Amino acid sequence: MKLHTLKPAPGSTKEPKRKGRGTATGQGKTAGRGQDGQKSRSGGGVRIGFEGGQMPLTRRVPKRGFSNAKFKNEIAIVNIDKLNKFRKGSVITLDSLKKEGLVKNKYSQVKILGNGELKKELTVKIANVSRSAREKIEAAGGKVEEL
Repeated sequence: MKLHTLKPAPGSTKEPKRKGRGTATGQGKTAGRGQDGQKSRSGGGVRIGFEGGQMPLTRRVPKRGFSNAKFKNEIAIVNIDKLNKFRKGSVITLDSLKKEGLVKNKYSQVKILGNGELKKELTVKIANVSRSAREKIEAAGGKVEEL
């Protein structure tokens, strides 16, 4: 098989309609645009949201209140059993969790929760650690340093 012998599967491609090429084609004269009006002209048409001069819906509806979405502080959650991925004696920080793929880059904070079991002694340097996670880390011989 060579590149010049490749062809699309039969029936997978269609010739485009050739508009405005005479009345016999079925798409001649007005080329499917109708008789007159803004949409029949070349370059004609209206922008998104335009309602013919009527006050558009987006401007008619009142805007009230305050959204905190811009200022929302999202915290990633990591369960303690996921920390078994690290080697014994490792220091766990936000950067090491991101590097290991446990936390996405969009998060600037992380909280360790106590779901699961920890089988290695680790040093955790993270701002938010739940009480149960702290107990399990210390029971495994590790330590927690809150930032």
